[in-house]
Parts: sequence; structure tokens; C-alpha cells
Amino acid sequence: MNVADVMTTDVDCCTPESTCKEAAMKMKELDVGAIPICENEKLVGIITDRDLVIKGLANGLSDDSTVSELATNMVVKGTKDMSIEEAAKIMSHEQIRRLPIVENEKLVGMVSLGDLAVNNQSSDEAGEALKEISVPSEPNK
Repeated sequence: MNVADVMTTDVDCCTPESTCKEAAMKMKELDVGAIPICENEKLVGIITDRDLVIKGLANGLSDDSTVSELATNMVVKGTKDMSIEEAAKIMSHEQIRRLPIVENEKLVGMVSLGDLAVNNQSSDEAGEALKEISVPSEPNK
């Protein structure tokens, strides 16, 4: 089974000029934790709810700041013809919960650990990936 069989294809994006508030409102509306950043349909970054809070809000950044100030630019990407096992391994290795799927640098979908977990054939891989990603943090002493 390939990623194309389980990925979400109707993915909404922000532009690099979108504000942090716009991104947060879009996350709330769509009930998602990450929004891809696209320019002329090309994936140029991704911003997460954690980016908005930890990099932005906690550091006094205005909600009118652009997402390009906080977004991750070196995005780990997948392809729709890769196996779901390969996607899970990448997500585990890179410690990410969402993998943008591109074709010729154009965003065509998004696959999450949840997408992998609901598929019977990939639930073991998703569980292993989640285990690797969700290593408990140790409090600062």
C-alpha cells in the first residue's frame, strides 16, 4: 500500500506573508496542528502549533508577525508512491508527526501518524514511529 492510499489530499496552506494569527485561526478552523507554507503552489515551509506557541508567543512575537519568521524551511517531504512503511520510517527517524507529500515540489497531500494508524497494514509502523517520536522529556533540574 502506498501513501497515496491514506494521505489527505485537500490540504489548506498559508503563504510566507500570512500572519501567525491567520495560521492559528486556520489551525483552529481545520482542527489541525500544522499548516504547510506554499508559494505559487510550491511547498516552502511548514508551521506547527508548537512553533506558534514556543517560538512565537513565549518569545513575545506579535500575532501580526509573518509565519515565515517561525516556519521550518527545511521540510522533510515524502512522495505519494512511497510505501506507508517507508513514510512511517521517515517520520520516526525525523521525529515528525506529519509528512507533506509533494510531486515536482508541489504539495499534493499530507500524511499523519493518525492516517497510518487507522490503516491495519501500517498500524505497527505507526505505533513504532509514535514511540520513537514521543520520547518523554526530562524536566530541567
